[in-house]
Amino acid sequence: MNVVLRGLGSIDYEQAWHAMQNFTRSRSSSSDDELWAVEHPAIFTQGRAGKSEHLLAPGEIPVVSSDRGGQVTYHGPGQLVLYVLLNVKRLGIGPRELVRRLEQSLIDYLDVLGIVAERRAGAPGVYVGAAKVASLGLRIRNGFSYHGVALNIAMDLEPFSRINPCGYAGLAVTQLSDLDGPADVSSVIREFVPIVTRNLYGDLPIVLEYASDLTCMACLPQTA
Repeated sequence: MNVVLRGLGSIDYEQAWHAMQNFTRSRSSSSDDELWAVEHPAIFTQGRAGKSEHLLAPGEIPVVSSDRGGQVTYHGPGQLVLYVLLNVKRLGIGPRELVRRLEQSLIDYLDVLGIVAERRAGAPGVYVGAAKVASLGLRIRNGFSYHGVALNIAMDLEPFSRINPCGYAGLAVTQLSDLDGPADVSSVIREFVPIVTRNLYGDLPIVLEYASDLTCMACLPQTA
């Protein structure tokens, strides 16, 4: 099985989101899964369950209502967002198992760094002590997933104080660079993605292909 890893660098959130929608809408049951590794300029995103009261004082940072699951979160430079465009039906798993495998990938990666992390029942994401280090939000449409996980690496955490992160008032947020972990997004991608593919695909033989743009036809806007 081939899996395409697209290292897209910094990309506008809405551009990435609509490209994911186009890709998911256009793909077939035999098309390759893709992982998109990106950073976003500063933005707050509201999930489908998002409530306005959790946006406390967004200020100059734009707010976008998205079609992913979950509440409000913040994306910004220094955070790795890994979008998982998977044929979930082909994997033979449901939404809960997909969430579990992604959370376990984060926990396993932090364990490699010597950081003890855990999940919390009813609150998707990964935590170090009382602080959240990674968030998770997905959409599954016709057996295909998109959106994914956001791992805080070395970013300005102040914008998280302008919201109730993931709908939890006063939730503390942390990042790898404050936990004696790496501060370079590229190095995290290199070490984290193989752990993700192992947890997602198990013993299935995987060929990881690399791309650095969104030139795939399925990623482009659809015309009438």
